Amino acid sequence: MNKIGTTLIFILLSQICFAQYDPKALEILDAMSKKYKSFTAFEANLSVALTNDVEKIKEEFKGRITVKGDKYKLSLPEQEVINNGSTIWTYLPDAKEVNIDNVDTKADEVNPSKFYEIYKKGFKYLQMEDIIENSIPCNVVDLVPEKRDAQYFKIKMNISKKDKSVLSFTMFDKSGNKYKYTISKFSPNAKIDDAVFAFDPKKYPGVEVVDLR
Repeated sequence: MNKIGTTLIFILLSQICFAQYDPKALEILDAMSKKYKSFTAFEANLSVALTNDVEKIKEEFKGRITVKGDKYKLSLPEQEVINNGSTIWTYLPDAKEVNIDNVDTKADEVNPSKFYEIYKKGFKYLQMEDIIENSIPCNVVDLVPEKRDAQYFKIKMNISKKDKSVLSFTMFDKSGNKYKYTISKFSPNAKIDDAVFAFDPKKYPGVEVVDLR
């Protein structure tokens, strides 16, 4: 095995071995979760940075997320994902195609509408050294999945000390990719119609509908 592969495995095992149910981290996470649960709905801009030091990958793009209860709409340059709690639509504008499927509540994927509750099931958590992000003092908490076959081996959350909001979170996958989501222009208790959380093919002339249900 090459040196890079050995290093990656060592980092992965280190995170699994040393992660724990840290009461200090839990206190921070609970305060953060309480804040977001108090909102009836919210909207925010996202900046997404994908990096892979081994493969020399560095990509950045913008997006927007709208959340109301279990419903969400995630708009990114190459796709739009709409979830109304039971049905999920994935629209690919370049292909002029939308895939429709049932929501799999048992899947290990991170639900964008519930990022503030992810730690409550299937994760260990550990408070790390505080940092300053965009001039804001932050608590840092690492989440490590209990399942060793999980897609991501770590999620790092940077949480404002002052108002307990999530400034950013980074997801580390086993192929060496790091996905950092930075939240900006956060609008709490936004008035959002439920129609936002459904895909209307009539508004997209020529779109091919692929029903996978």
